[in-house]
Amino acid sequence: MRSIADIGKALDAPLPANDPVAAARFLLGTGEETLEHWLLAHGQTPTDALKEGFRILALHRQGAKGDPSFNACRETARELVYHYNLIRLEPEHEETQQRLEMMRMVARHLYLFISGKMEVSGLGEFCCSSKPIRLKSRQA
Repeated sequence: MRSIADIGKALDAPLPANDPVAAARFLLGTGEETLEHWLLAHGQTPTDALKEGFRILALHRQGAKGDPSFNACRETARELVYHYNLIRLEPEHEETQQRLEMMRMVARHLYLFISGKMEVSGLGEFCCSSKPIRLKSRQA
């Protein structure tokens, strides 16, 4: 498994060319890996179960138990699944590149939320509530 920092770097790297389904699978996988880091940081073994046919949704459900603020990223995980399905079902669609870029932005959003939440335990009571991190960086 890649480090959490390496996941962030991977989200900035070029996507697999000429294979939109592989690119979508990669982006969905980064979301799963990010959630795995959250679970491991909290002493849990990431599940291999599926929820509604997707592991990322099962991982989110597992991570949200006992931490209501973690529910803020539920819709982000669902949006990754939505875009993955759009690309998988119609890889030749004229909007596939835009959908991949949206999927990348959503995967990055999930990554930033969770990596920030791992850094500042109170982060996330409101999605993207990064004020504690901004204040910390100003004080440094």
